[in-house]
Amino acid sequence: MSHPAFCGLSRGHLGELVAELAPRWVARCESGRRERRESNRRREVGAGPKYELVFTDRLLVTLVHLRTGLTHEALGVLYRSSTIGRAIREVRPLLADRGFAVPDRPGIRLRTLEDVFAYAAAEGVTLRIDGMETQVRRPRAGRPGRRAFVSGKRRQNTVKTTTISDGQGRTLWSGAQRPGRMHDQTAVRTEGIAEQFHRRPGVKAEVDDGYRGLANDFPDQVSAPPKRPKGMKAPNDGPVTELYGWREMKRRQSSRRICVEHANAEVRQWRPLQRYTGRRETYGETHLAIAALVSDRAAKRPTRYKTSTELVHVRATAC
Repeated sequence: MSHPAFCGLSRGHLGELVAELAPRWVARCESGRRERRESNRRREVGAGPKYELVFTDRLLVTLVHLRTGLTHEALGVLYRSSTIGRAIREVRPLLADRGFAVPDRPGIRLRTLEDVFAYAAAEGVTLRIDGMETQVRRPRAGRPGRRAFVSGKRRQNTVKTTTISDGQGRTLWSGAQRPGRMHDQTAVRTEGIAEQFHRRPGVKAEVDDGYRGLANDFPDQVSAPPKRPKGMKAPNDGPVTELYGWREMKRRQSSRRICVEHANAEVRQWRPLQRYTGRRETYGETHLAIAALVSDRAAKRPTRYKTSTELVHVRATAC
């Protein structure tokens, strides 16, 4: 069950998760028991009924469910347990609360937008921002807000999230969950992303056409694809020089921004985020849990060496 192809993690990564989350799970369980008893423990540690699944098995069940999308009934047959749903409900919030790994900074996690922008300002990282849509089940007829999830782009019921990555496609943050009908620019303003650019004037970002308003508000910080030259109504209309220049600038901006698309593609390798069939109330928790796990693996990728474009003299030359 711990094979990377089945649960999405290597054995080393799984061992790190067990060491990190096991104390939190035990503390949460003890806190729940104390609230139910409304008093301190009366029996010795270890007394009473035992769990069907130890924490390592509970973590494996949750990872397999997040990776493959197998139902609770199928996992119950595999693990010969009837408490699969309870195990997932206990472990999934622990995975979602971990935050996102920082490249070359083990032990540091980014949990909020403030953390991401502070990290970008301190390390000089140019952020890449993009949205991601995941198809969800259509709400039943008669429920209020049924049309709020219909995406104008995909013509399906979706949930949108915002992804922020660095220049090498490593996920630094993912969140800002909203219904599919809401525009990306609206999410930027409601989630406080624009406010972070006000507070961190040195942070720069690359975005697509969906965040055109953000680029207009912060022209010195946010780079969006160039606008089509005036008078060019059709894609091939206008002077050849202007047409070529516009296409070349658009291509260069796209090549700088494409890495965030790769970050979204990494998340979509996990089955629930290809098409989410669970309850929409738990989508945000599932998305955060998967994105945090993906960021762990991405942060361990070696940083690519950036060659200098400076020209230097090999030897002194006489004028």
